[in-house]
Parts: sequence; structure tokens; C-alpha cells
Amino acid sequence: MARFALRAGLLTGGCLILATASAPALADTLRDALVLAYQTNPTLEAARAQQRATDEGVPIAKAAGRPSLSATGTYTEFVQQSSNAYTAPDRVVTGAADLGVPIYSGGAVRSRVAAAKIRVAAGQADLRGSESALFSSVVAAYMDVMRTEAIVGLNRKNVNVLQVNLQATSDRFEIGELTRTDVAQSQSRLATARSDLRTAEANLAAARETYIRLIGKAPETLDTPPPLPNLPANAEEAVQSALDANPDILASRERSKAAEKDIDVAGAGRLPTVSLYTSGTYNNYLGTLGGINHAATPQTDRSATAGARISIPIFQGGLPAAQRRQAQATASATLEQEIATERDVIAQVRSAYTAWIASKDLIVSTQTAVDAAALSLEGVRAENSVGNRTILDILNAEQELLDAQVQLVTAQRNAYVAGFSLLAAMGRAEARDLNLDGGTLYDPAVNYDRVKGKFLDWQSDPAPVAKSTRTVDTPVQDGEIRGE
Repeated sequence: MARFALRAGLLTGGCLILATASAPALADTLRDALVLAYQTNPTLEAARAQQRATDEGVPIAKAAGRPSLSATGTYTEFVQQSSNAYTAPDRVVTGAADLGVPIYSGGAVRSRVAAAKIRVAAGQADLRGSESALFSSVVAAYMDVMRTEAIVGLNRKNVNVLQVNLQATSDRFEIGELTRTDVAQSQSRLATARSDLRTAEANLAAARETYIRLIGKAPETLDTPPPLPNLPANAEEAVQSALDANPDILASRERSKAAEKDIDVAGAGRLPTVSLYTSGTYNNYLGTLGGINHAATPQTDRSATAGARISIPIFQGGLPAAQRRQAQATASATLEQEIATERDVIAQVRSAYTAWIASKDLIVSTQTAVDAAALSLEGVRAENSVGNRTILDILNAEQELLDAQVQLVTAQRNAYVAGFSLLAAMGRAEARDLNLDGGTLYDPAVNYDRVKGKFLDWQSDPAPVAKSTRTVDTPVQDGEIRGE
């Protein structure tokens, strides 16, 4: 049974260690859980797919600056001719081809491409944030299972102790040493303890279901999580790290840059555009041109044109000015959102740091409370044996010990989760930071490099297939402790 224990040097280096009394050799580890979630979680897979969609914004933007080629073919049947048309054809087959080459578009294409590239960078930062958020949830789920297992174990032990107490109280009542009230008090505490045990078991089952939802498999016996690395020495260091590396902040900064490029795109609508063009046409009258003289009349003709085209907007009803003002307002909104994100992250970092420090302090104080409560229980039992304490005093002392033990395991869980949340807010809890060696790390730049230069119309990807695992076949979880 997993049991949290405070050991010597627990807080050395600012790290919290949640230890088990005897970890099984084949226990699931926190790294196992993180790797599995990294490889199979549907939320993360969806975020990666969304980023691949964002990557396509670059070749889409580039397409507007590339040549375009089209061809058309028509067959026309003249079902009724004019009475004055003596040489008109009865039918004609026409083929035409048009080639356009944009030369200058007022800078719109260049700005669109730049904005698309910036949004790719923003999306990659968002993907890092998705990884970090998932890992934080996985760590919390992992620690919740360990905590609730410990609480179930403590409550089960308490039930066993109260059962023994009730039996002893009943025996002493039979020989006249105790009263019916003493027996009733023991019965009441035992009933309450059994109810608390059922609640703890339900909480454990719920924690395991959350674990399954995030990681994709049921938890087995969980091993001790490793110490958390690179925790800050103070809140100021944590905030500075977040300002430099937090993915949400980095993404918001990139979106502000992209919005500035959108202003240039909107402004380009007021500038001239220049393009080159060429076209060719082929007509075949299928021997019907020329009427009675069709034999002497050429039945095909060809034509080709080439030139340059300049379009100078004179008046567009205020459309480009409105679009530019709209883009400016949107850019203003993104600047404000950048500050709002920065505020949120700073508050998150400071709160996580405070919670981490408070949890570490609470571990020390609750460990003292556990030791004191255990000593007090021994003394109360000894005094009861000589008649100086009542059964109620023993029951109260046992409850105080249980409460202190539950507070201790909760504080240990909270300290670890708060520490990891702090690392996440600082931008230090992503796959690249956690050394997840369960396989090749997903690199969003690989897909971007693959598609950014594509220009052929038939370069499609395979049909989409879900990559994450389903949990429909996972058994319903219970409140039993694994390995007992």
C-alpha cells in the first residue's frame, strides 16, 4: 500500500518527495504516466492537429503571389442561325488557356505571408502551453490517486482500531468496568469511521477515473514521484522566468506582431496592383464554318495575347480605410490581451509560489502534529488503563491522530502539485524539460518545414485517422488499494 512519509532531507533544495514505505519493483511511475499521456491523450493530439492546420496558413498566403494557370474547353451547338448568316458555323469546339503572374500587390502578399509565419510561431507556443497544461493535470491526477490511496489506508486502519476498541469496551462493560454510554460512544465512532471509509473509497475511485481520462489506462500501484528540479529561490526569479519562457505570454506576443502585419495587409487595398498575363484560344468549327463554301474555308483558328495589367483603385466607397481601421482596432485588442495574459501569468506564478512555500511549511507543522497526536494517544490509553481517562478521551485522541495524518498526506500532495504548477507557469514543464524518453518528441517544426514550400494543387495528406487511445474497455474503478 502506498503511504506518504516525511523523510530526513525532504525539503532539501526546495524539492518535495512523496515517498512510499516499500515501492514495488514494477510500479507505475510518474514518468510512465507523463509519457503515455504525451503519446495518446486526445486533447494534446487535437492541439497538434490544429497546429498543423495553422501551418497551412503560410502556403495559403504564398499562393496569392504565385502564377495561376487555368484552361477551359467548350462545345457549342448553334441550334438556330440568323437568316442573314450564310457562313456561320453550326457548331464549334473551343479551348482556351490563361496564365497570370502577379508582379506587385501593394505589399499585401508579403504582409500576409509574414503574418501567417508569425501565427505559426504563436501556435507553436500555444502547443507548448497545451503540453504544459496536460502535464500539470497528469501530475495532479497521479498525486490525487496516491493521496486518496493513503487516506483510504488511514481510514481502513482507523476502522480496524475502532473495531478493536469496541470489542474491548464491550468486554469491559460485561464485567462492569464501563457503562452503556461508553459502548454507545464506541459504536458511534465506528459507524462514523465506516462512513468516512466509504467516502474515501469513492474519492479514490473518482481519482482513478480522472487518471484514466488523462492517461488512457487504469493506474496500478504508483511509485514515488521524483524530486522536482529547477524550482526558484524566490518569487521574483519565478516571475522573471515566466516573462521569458511562459508559452501563453510568448503566444500573445506573437499574436500582437501578427495583428500589426494585418494592418499592412488592409492598407495595401489602397495601392495599385500590377500583373502580367497571357492567354491563348483555339477554335475548331468541325467543318461547319463557311456554309456551302465550307470546303474552302479554314475550320480552325488560333489566337494568343500577352501583356501587362495595372489596376489603380480610385474610389472604393471607403472600404480600404474601414478595413485598416478595423485591423488597427484588432491590433489594439491583441496588445491589451497581451498585457492581460501577462497579468494572469504573474498572478498564477506568485500564487503557485506562495502555495508551494505554504505547503512545505504545512508539511513540517502537520508532521509535528502527527507525532504529538500519536504520543498523546499513547498517553491517553495509558491513563485510561488506570481510570484517569474515559473511552471518549481515547476516541477523541484517535480522531485527532487520523485528522493530522490526513492533513499530512494532503499537504504533501499539495506541495508537489503546487511545485509542478509553478514550474509550468515558469515555462519549465514541457516535454523538452521533462526528459520524456518514451519515444521521439513531437516537433511541430517538422510539419511546418514539410508544408511551407508546397505549391502543387494535388499535394494532399492521407485521410485523417485518430491517434489517441480510447478508454471504453477500461474496467470501472473501485476504492480498493492495489497490491494489498
